[in-house]
Amino acid sequence: MGFFDFIKDAGKKLLGQGDDNEAIKSEIESSFDGTPVEGLEVEVNGDSVKVKGDAVDSETAAKVALIAGNVEGVSQVDTSDLTNAKEETLYVIQKGDTLWKVAQMYYKNGAKYTDIVAANKEVIKDADKIYPGQTIVIPNFDPSALS
Repeated sequence: MGFFDFIKDAGKKLLGQGDDNEAIKSEIESSFDGTPVEGLEVEVNGDSVKVKGDAVDSETAAKVALIAGNVEGVSQVDTSDLTNAKEETLYVIQKGDTLWKVAQMYYKNGAKYTDIVAANKEVIKDADKIYPGQTIVIPNFDPSALS
């Protein structure tokens, strides 16, 4: 997958309360049923997080990056050592956004917001509670559709 940029001042407050590596690792593991990444390792270095291991699939790898990146104080997530990863379309929630608006923008169909919620269930706990700066994956999106 590579490197993903996030808004440093947005997200869940996990850092600075003990072992930052363990805090993000625990957040990733607790967000999934089962083991999302075999041999999961998390290294926090300043505002960057490096995630290593073998994800069960590319969708899970993308969600791991989102979970790590949606932590306040994190501006970049490096997934270059996370296997089974592929490029995903990401979107950063803006002030005034709703998931309906985001689905309308990407799919030309606001009702497809449920697909976005389903693909982001680990980072969107309530479809009505998204926040500016939150980064989400846009599932099954073909960039040529915007042309």
